[in-house]
Formats: sequence, structure tokens, C-alpha cells
Amino acid sequence: MNSKSFLVFILPIIFTTGLSTSCRFLKKEKTEVKPIVQVQQAEWSKNLSIYEINIRQFTKDGTFTSLEAHLPRLKELGTDIIWLMPIHPIGELNRKGTLGSYYSIKDYKGVNPEFGTPEDFKNFVKKAHELGLYVIIDWVANHSSWDNPLVTEKPDFYKKDSVGNMISPYDWTDVVAFNYDNPEVGDYMLGAMKYWVEEFDIDGYRCDVAELVPAAFWDRTRAVLDKIKPVFMLAEGEKPWLHTAFDMTYGWEFHNIKNRIAKGEATANDIETYLKKNDTLYPQGSYRMYFITNHDENSWNGTEFERMGDGVKAFFVLTATVPGMPLVYTGQESGLNKRLEFFEKDAVDWGSYEMADFYEKLLKLKKENPALFNGHWGGNWQRINTDDDENIFAFIREKDENKVFTILNLNAEPTRFILNGSTYSGEYTELFTGEIRTFQENSELELPAWGYLVYFK
Repeated sequence: MNSKSFLVFILPIIFTTGLSTSCRFLKKEKTEVKPIVQVQQAEWSKNLSIYEINIRQFTKDGTFTSLEAHLPRLKELGTDIIWLMPIHPIGELNRKGTLGSYYSIKDYKGVNPEFGTPEDFKNFVKKAHELGLYVIIDWVANHSSWDNPLVTEKPDFYKKDSVGNMISPYDWTDVVAFNYDNPEVGDYMLGAMKYWVEEFDIDGYRCDVAELVPAAFWDRTRAVLDKIKPVFMLAEGEKPWLHTAFDMTYGWEFHNIKNRIAKGEATANDIETYLKKNDTLYPQGSYRMYFITNHDENSWNGTEFERMGDGVKAFFVLTATVPGMPLVYTGQESGLNKRLEFFEKDAVDWGSYEMADFYEKLLKLKKENPALFNGHWGGNWQRINTDDDENIFAFIREKDENKVFTILNLNAEPTRFILNGSTYSGEYTELFTGEIRTFQENSELELPAWGYLVYFK
């Protein structure tokens, strides 16, 4: 989204109210109910994680060329899908701040000269592919800048109010909304999206405010793009119907639960409630993207340390081991505790990458242990109840002979507890210490405040 002041108050509404839709059915019209036919994800995505690059802030000069130097370490970190925030020229009319919002698109087939040339971008994609990485770019199909040539050349492409004035969605005053009731808008947008796949060999798109664009457009677009190459599509949205065209949707509700637990406004039991609801609402095998921060949260709601305090690591352990694909955002592996400016230059101070080893261990486990694979390739989850379920969230995922057993103390106090039953019994290796432990029925454990253990075999 491009006006983040709106995001703080509206996101919980946008991304949670759509979740009353049935897992198997989507109401297209009041009298018509059709099954959700889930898009088939490419097998290459089955065990991957995703990394969001804030191009402007990633390096001091903020260019594709300087980004290339970071690609080998991002590969080593274990984040194989690289999501670039919008690469296009930014509108100047009604611009916010000095440099403007990434999401105010002036030219859908252009490259922002601040980031480099089209050839620089081609080289970046080529380098990423050589390393076995995949590149998706942010796409803003709902609105353009006020000085996009389409505004004057194709005024019928845009929504208008009762007196004929073009409309900014919400309070995003630097952009103007497209009118998809005009079929030419979809034709134009599809042509532009094909361009980047055909000419630059990108691997797909993260689509901004995807719920505000008609499902028919996304379904058509996915079918056309897949004929060029198998693409990966991420929707900024949470409604189940998005999975007819998108491989993955945002897990905003889960993110909000984690923030609430950190503030003492929710408990570990709310995680179980959410995960059960998720299993019911979404087509089987759907990818959900989970995170503890992203560009919206960091700039507008606070860093993960502001929101989650000493629970940051515990919440990412949860994020990386439940069914879903974990996201790492710019600066996260360096423990960045700074809100990055959104409309100005504000480069990350990378320091010593102090948290890289923590993230690398988790993402490597996800990549190598089939129990943590994405969608139907991975294992289902089962909660292990304890005598302190409000604070302890323990669960196991299993696929064939592979198991991952995660135990979390989501509480600011040390806690001693008993793991009920024997479902988890057996010998495991702990991810962070290498300790080998044999669990027996009704095992007793103690964890420090915000403590975590990840056992695997």
C-alpha cells in the first residue's frame, strides 16, 4: 500500500473481515456459489523462504548494482525468493516526502533511474538466477501516480466521483484509482505484467492491495503468465478467493495475534484457534506468508523490537515452524531496531549481521526437513498440550519419517511445565544447541522468559 497512515487503522479490517468465507466455497454473487479452485504452486517453491528488499534503503547508493553484492549472503541466509519493492519510476505530482512512495507508479514499463538502468536490472535478475535465487517484483495494479501518462491519455481508465473528478483510494493522495469496469484497463495491465516476465525473466509478482482488484483479472493474468514460465504470485491480502490465482497470501491476522501476545492482550491458546481457523478457511495446501516485520510494519507500526520486545526470537521461531512461508525483511538479520523512513533516503546500517546465524539455522531447517516444507509438501501441525497452555505453545509437525517439535514460552516470566501425553516421544536433536534429547511421556521442562526450543529428526 502506498499511504501508510491509513494502514495502521484499516489493515486489521481489510485483512480479517474476509475470513468468514468457507474453505471450499467462494460466494461470487448473492445467488451463485462456486468452489475455490486453488492454483497449483510450482514444485521449486516447496521448501523456500522469502526475503523483502527495500531497494532505496538496502545500500547507501540504493542501486541494483550495489544489491548484487548482497545476493550470495542472502542465498546463504536461506531466503531463496527475493521480493523487490516496486522498481518503477515514482510520480512527482502530489508526491509524498522528498523521494515519494514506491507505490505511486509513473511508468509500468520503466525502471526508477534512482535504482539504475533497465540493463542493470536485467543483470541483477541474471545474477540472482545464477545463484539459484528467484526474483519477484512488487506490482501496483490498483492505482497509479497522478502524472502517469495514462491519466491524460486514457482518462476512462480511472474511477471518478459524482462530478467527474478522478479518485484517490482512501487517503492515498499521491495516487489515483483504476476502473476495472473498463476492460481495457485489464488488457493494459496484463500486457505490462507480461513485459517484465518476457523481457527481464522475472519469476513473478507480489501484488499490492490485491483484494481491491477484481478476481477475474488475477485469474486471467495468472493463466497467461504461466504460459510464459511457471511464476510465483504473492497477494497482499488475506481473502481465500485470492488462492485461485495466487500461490500465497499474507498472514496479517496471525501477525496481529503475535503482536497482541507480546503486549499481554492474547495468549498461546489464540494461536491454536487461529491455526485451526486457517485450516478450515483456506484450500488445502495454500501457502500463507508469515512474518514479524515488513516494510509496512517497520515504517508505520514500529520495529519488531518495539512491538515484541524480548519475544522477537520466539515469535520468529513460531513464524518459521508453523505451516506457512516465513518472510525476512531488510535489516532483520542485523537486528535492525530502527523505523526506516518511507519517503526519504534512510540507509540500513548493517553492522555485524548479529542475528544472521539465528535466521540461517531456522531457514536451513525449513529447507532441509520435509516436515517444514510449504503447502501439501510439508507436514500438518498438532498441538502438544501442557499444564500451562496459556503461556506455552508446543506443537509437532511430521512428514514421513521427519519430525520437527517446537516448544515456546510466550511469556515474560520463566515457566516450568509438563508436556502432556506421549505423541512427541522419541529422540531429537535441538537446533540451536545440538543437544540430543529423548522425550518420554509427560516430560517436564523449564523455559526462560520468551524461551524456545526446536527439536528435529
